[in-house]
Formats: sequence, structure tokens, C-alpha cells
Amino acid sequence: MGRTIAVLGGGITGLSAAYYLSRAKAGIKKVVLVEASERLGGWLHSLRLDSGAVFELGPRALRPAGDAGANALNLVEDLGLSAEVLPVLSSAPAAQNRFLYSKGQLHALPSSFKGLLEVGGLFSRPLIWTALKEPFVRRGGKREDETIYGFLERRMGKEAAELLADPLCRGVFAGDARCLSLRSCLPAAYEAQRLTGSLLLGLAVARRKRDHLLEQCELVRRARAEQWAQWSLARGLSSLPEALTWAISSSVEQPCSEIVLGEPVQSLRFTGDGQAEITLPESKIIADHVISCLPAHALTRILHPLLAAPLTSVQSVTVAIVNLEYPGSVLPVQGFGHLVPSSEEKGVLGIVYDSVAFPTHNRPGAATTRLTVMLGGAWFEEVFGEVGEGKSDKSRESFIHREAVSAVVRHLGVMVPPNVAKTSVHQNCIPQYHEGHWKIVETMQNAISAQHLPLSLIGTPFTGISVPECIYAARLAAQRFTESRL
Repeated sequence: MGRTIAVLGGGITGLSAAYYLSRAKAGIKKVVLVEASERLGGWLHSLRLDSGAVFELGPRALRPAGDAGANALNLVEDLGLSAEVLPVLSSAPAAQNRFLYSKGQLHALPSSFKGLLEVGGLFSRPLIWTALKEPFVRRGGKREDETIYGFLERRMGKEAAELLADPLCRGVFAGDARCLSLRSCLPAAYEAQRLTGSLLLGLAVARRKRDHLLEQCELVRRARAEQWAQWSLARGLSSLPEALTWAISSSVEQPCSEIVLGEPVQSLRFTGDGQAEITLPESKIIADHVISCLPAHALTRILHPLLAAPLTSVQSVTVAIVNLEYPGSVLPVQGFGHLVPSSEEKGVLGIVYDSVAFPTHNRPGAATTRLTVMLGGAWFEEVFGEVGEGKSDKSRESFIHREAVSAVVRHLGVMVPPNVAKTSVHQNCIPQYHEGHWKIVETMQNAISAQHLPLSLIGTPFTGISVPECIYAARLAAQRFTESRL
């Protein structure tokens, strides 16, 4: 007799989990995907303009590296999207050139051995000397975790922490490197120094290890042969959740798949007979297993307070995204974009040069430049105020828009006004893995195991914030459930 599986959350993690479950050959009677809003896809959201231009309101490029990256490409091929893939080769300017805006000007980050030897500019001394000394720095004792800033300051000096760790964490996590966990945010770096005593030597050894993913589809083989650095899709990354939605709805293997929209989960409780009861505004769902892909704040509201207690310390940050289109080719440099250290400007995290990586997303028939300005993150409330308090949403968005356009003037010298501007405020969009986050995850998993609860926790609070990590976690969760029922 088959079982009913409920997947909570219709972002990319939940959609992927429902997809993999819907492809299971046996043991599942029904898959129900529940999403609180009226839209699927979560933070993956491509805005397709009438002009033909594509703006990404969320993630804009995915990396093919590692098991998670290969698995995402496998999924793209499974969904029939291979012909839509837009690769960025590792030799392209968008992969080779990244910049830092510091002391009022752009500085190229080293991308080659020659760059490590350069004197002056961003760093007070060539980075090669810092790199050569790093393997000989003593280990930091038996630390279970430390902040990314503290780790890099200890191993490579304060300047490296200020100019590398700080902007990196702002660009990737929209967070403060002085708070973010090395172990949870950069597990490869944590393991590298733990196993070898050196960050650089450990990472060099790790690069030689082969990925563990057994199957490699044609798209993965192509990505590795051509050395892709990142990729997108012809109509934007929204094509991925759109294709997943269609595949789930039309599944032949699992015709009893159901998608419930506009129904926020009000409570999740577990019955004495090993089932889960999910309360929605208009109905209830009885499931044999629940895969939660919800953000921490939403999961905290629906679980029993004792089980949810560790999650209350998980914070998420709000990020503003301003998409801009300018007439002509206005960039003074070619590259992926630039980041801004918090010591330079707190409000502006960085600017992505979208037209360099994906020129086919420009409007056809006219020379234009698309940029994305990222603002806020861990500094959002300090710079722009609390969302929902004080300023109206319209007033705040107008302020953010002006700040973004002003940043383009200051950083890139673009004096002409944009043709198109779109401001989006993503509230609580990125969970912050602060120092010790791994203990929260471990405590939650141990409690679930000890009580034999039919619950799996995946998604950004637990298994990584990147899109490939979310998809891979969904696949593994589906596999664990199906294999345990064989």
C-alpha cells in the first residue's frame, strides 16, 4: 500500500522534492505540494519584458561545479531544457574578471599567478607573500567553528579579512563575515584546514578529488569539456520551476500528484500512529511523511515550541534588488561585477554586470547594458529601516532606487539615466548561518530521530543556500525516503 507524502514550500527545493518523488516507481500513493503564496518558484523569478529583455529578480547564474552542480544539470536535461542553456566559459570576461570597489575606485581581484605578484592598488603588498606564509600558520586549536572573518584574519591577516572575507560574504550571503560560520557557510574551507592544517593546501588537495555523482548526463560532460564557469537559461532561470511544475502536474509515474497554492500551513503535528497532520486554512492533510522546505521563521510557527526552539535563533536578512537597463554600452570594465566592502559602503553590497555574462538577455535590436544593484542584507534595517515600519513600501522603494542609481554613477561613472528600472525588496530571503549554526541543525535532526517523527528538513535553513544545493538536497531527501520504504 502506497504512502502519502506532503512537501511544504513551493520554492525550488520543494518543487525539486515533489518532482523526484513523483518519479518514484513504487511505495508512494500521493505527493502533495503545499505553497502559501499563489506563485511557485520562490526566489527564482525572471521578469520577461515586452522589449525582449530578461531581468532576474533573484538568482541569475548557477555554477556547474561539484555533485550539486552536476545534479542541477542532470535535472535540466531531464526536463528537456538542454537547448536553452546559456553557458559562460571559464575563459570569458564574466568568469575571469571580478572587481572590488574600494577607496572610491574599482580594483581588479587577482585571477592569475601574475595578479598575485602585483604591487600597489588594492593590497598593501603582493598577495603571493600572504599565500606562501599561510601553510605555516599554526592551527587554531580544536575549534568546532569560527567566523569567516576571524578565520581569514588569523590565517592571512586583517587586510585579507577586510578586502576578501567581508565583501565575499556580502556578495554570496548578504551577511556579515564577522558573524557567519566558516563550518556551515564554507564547509570545504573548514575541512581543508581541519584535515591538512592549511586552507590553501587543503583546497588544492580537494580539487583533485572526483565528484561522487554516479551518472553524468551529456550536459554535465559538455560543461566539463568546455569548462563552464556558470550558466543560465534562454528565458531566464524561471524556466526551471516552470518546467518542474509542468512535469509534476503531468507525471505518468505518479498521477496522484497535487499542488496546493495560496494555503499557508497553520500547524504541523504528529499523531501517535506515526502520521503527520497538516492544518491549512480550509482543510487538513494527513501524510505518512513530510518534507519541509520552509524558511526557518515559517517552520518555527507551525512546529511544537519544544521542537522548534533551536530554530528561533536562525536569522534571515532582507535584500533589495534593483534591475537597471541603460542605453548603449556604458561599462568602463568587462567582468562579472564588483563587490563593496562594508567599510566602504554599508548599504550597497555590489553590482552585477548582467549584460557581460548573458548578452542574449538584452533587448534585441538595440545596444543596451543591464545591471543589477544588490543592497541591504545584514545592513538593510540600519540603512533603509525596518520593512513594514515607518516608511511606506513605495517610499522605501523610491529611496532604494535612488541609492542604486547613485551607486552606478559613483562606482562606474555612468551619468546617463536608465531606460528601465525595477526595484524588488525580498524580505527575509537569505538565512544567516552564524557561528555554531551546525549545532542548530544537528539538534533538530537528533530530536526528529529520537522521536521517530516522519519529517525531513531541507532547504536554505539546513542544506545550503545556492540553487544547486537546494535541488541536490531535494533529490537526496526523496531518495532516502523511497529507499527506506523498499
